Amino acid sequence: MASEFDTAHVKNIVLLGHAGSGKTSLAECMLFEAGLINRKGSIPEKNTVSDYHPLEQERSNSIFSSLLHTRWRGYKINIIDTPGYSDFVGEVLAALRVADTGVMLLDAAEGVEVGTDIIWEYTEQFKTPMIFAINKLDHDKADFDKTLREAKEHFGNKVTVVQYPRQQGAGFHEIIDVLRMTMYKFKDIGGKPEKLPIPDDEKERADKLHRELVEAVASNDEALMEKYFDKGELDEDEMKDGLKKAMINHDLFPLFCLSTERNMGSGRLMGFIDNVCPSANERPAEQPMSGKALKCDAEGPTCLFVYKTVSEPHVGDLSFFKVFSGTVKSGAELVNETNGVSEKLNQLFLIEGNKRVNVNELTAGDIGATLKLRNTHVNNTLHARGQNVDLKPINFPPPNMTVAIEATQKGDEEKLAQALHQLREEDPTLLVEVSPELKQTLLHCQGDMHLAVARWKIENVHKMQVKFNKPRIPYRETIRKAADATYRHKKQSGGAGQFGEVSMRIEPYYEGMPEPHGLTVRGRETIDLPWGGKLVYYNCIVGGAIDARFLPSILKGVMEKMQEGPITGSYVRDVRVSVFDGKMHPVDSNDISFKIAGIMAFKDAFQHADPQVLEPVNQVMVLCPEDLTGAVIGELQSRRALVEGMDTEGNFQKITAKVPLAELHEFSSTLRSLTQGRAKFSMHFDSYAPLSFEMQKKLAQEHSKEEALTMA
Repeated sequence: MASEFDTAHVKNIVLLGHAGSGKTSLAECMLFEAGLINRKGSIPEKNTVSDYHPLEQERSNSIFSSLLHTRWRGYKINIIDTPGYSDFVGEVLAALRVADTGVMLLDAAEGVEVGTDIIWEYTEQFKTPMIFAINKLDHDKADFDKTLREAKEHFGNKVTVVQYPRQQGAGFHEIIDVLRMTMYKFKDIGGKPEKLPIPDDEKERADKLHRELVEAVASNDEALMEKYFDKGELDEDEMKDGLKKAMINHDLFPLFCLSTERNMGSGRLMGFIDNVCPSANERPAEQPMSGKALKCDAEGPTCLFVYKTVSEPHVGDLSFFKVFSGTVKSGAELVNETNGVSEKLNQLFLIEGNKRVNVNELTAGDIGATLKLRNTHVNNTLHARGQNVDLKPINFPPPNMTVAIEATQKGDEEKLAQALHQLREEDPTLLVEVSPELKQTLLHCQGDMHLAVARWKIENVHKMQVKFNKPRIPYRETIRKAADATYRHKKQSGGAGQFGEVSMRIEPYYEGMPEPHGLTVRGRETIDLPWGGKLVYYNCIVGGAIDARFLPSILKGVMEKMQEGPITGSYVRDVRVSVFDGKMHPVDSNDISFKIAGIMAFKDAFQHADPQVLEPVNQVMVLCPEDLTGAVIGELQSRRALVEGMDTEGNFQKITAKVPLAELHEFSSTLRSLTQGRAKFSMHFDSYAPLSFEMQKKLAQEHSKEEALTMA
């Protein structure tokens, strides 16, 4: 059976916006308007099609993106409902990668919120054609003009009015459409409106906005501009083509009016989506990582991109994909470009929230899912054999929060490892690291809400208890002055004994430093340490005091001790070691003797070389509204931050600071609480910096106690 809809009649939209702006309610309206559901669900009643996950119902907000589809006037509209909190940005990015138009919802009572700005950055990255929709115009505090003004301030004058409300607040029931020059009058229960002429008292405003819309459309197309100058107007087909072209080029963002609560305006929005918004084959061709451009053509070579994976209990992994070219049929065998493995797509599904509908084929531009792809993951391209197409992957943002995780029950370590692997498979913004240095399993995530979801899944899906701990800090140790030390290792216990004596000098290493003073250099080795910094090892032995064959053993001992520094047990970096003297025994000297002598000589010299503990420092960037800068700077300074500057970025203040990693634990939660979620931040490792004497002393004492307990 051929696909019911061809490529030109499939529209892929993603619903975007700050948490609580009404995305899930709009999805319900669209399904209800199209007759796919006979009763509009609501979030309080926990019966919406898209927020079906128990955790979403428990929290009353979207956490995962949901794929739905509807039919409207001969078109199929695939709808991806996304979460609005920045902790779940991975879901938004994945949806944007496969959508062909975005619908950005703005709350008429709240205006442009920080979540909207965060999402907007990503839509700019993907150049997604965008519609704005001001929702909740029936709210007592609704302010259309203020919200429109903020939208233009934040996103530019490309935001162009297509509709405005005749009245706002509880009495909202009429929308004036300046594209069709019609007024839509709704009953209190919403639904299909009555189409009326624009009232006389609104004609002047409507005419002005109509001219602005026509001029905005014409200004992006020379041919249309000429027609506009000739006729003073554009007809409906010319406006439709001009709007589509301007949206594809990111030159115009039409703005609509809604009340999703009372189902007002969604039908007109759907009409605009099927009539004007681009299909996948009208967007620019995909530019793969290598090779020629890939057009979205049902007759082209089969190629699909996996953008999301969901693990279904008792069933397996469900892989969501978009067909970027060709037609995929159930039973098809495609090759994974990443690993060369052949995968068979035994079943194909259309997705309706938590329901799957079997289909025989999906054509270019459509979105669907399949089960049990063993070797295929998010960001993988599947294609017909011999095609070698590698579509651009989604670049997920780095994490902003880290915790250590461990199983509460002894013996559950393997079970936890499997659970974390599954979580990572479903969510590429969740990173798992087993750190040999810190002796902890670390979970890197986007924030405290993201972490709460991970915990819920582990406890409710994988049925095990875990606890989160504060991650240890990867300190480093180094020295500030030179010191010499000699150590003799001598052991006699019947038979062959052990003997090795080593004299060494250690110095702080820096690039371009002169050769060791007063020593004769016989050999030099520079080692780039895996944990950063360098070790430079000199052979300065004169007269054969130590045989050359024992020098690697001394180096081995030094390296071993550098992996567990004498002060805090942290890695040592940026040290120069010169072995300049020693003694051997003709019978008892061996590799182990000189390795032990090397360890002890290095440890002794280190203690006398003015040791310094270094702490990792992160570069932190916070974006927040101007009225919150004082509070944010105060919070950063309480965490030993060095605030480097403040700048304006769009409508927000950007604060940059260097903050010790040790002080950033739970910063994500504190910032959210401090700003009511109106700020966002990002961070990355910057450098290592010296720790204060008092803090170094405290860490050294803690390390000594731990060592004593280990020895006891």
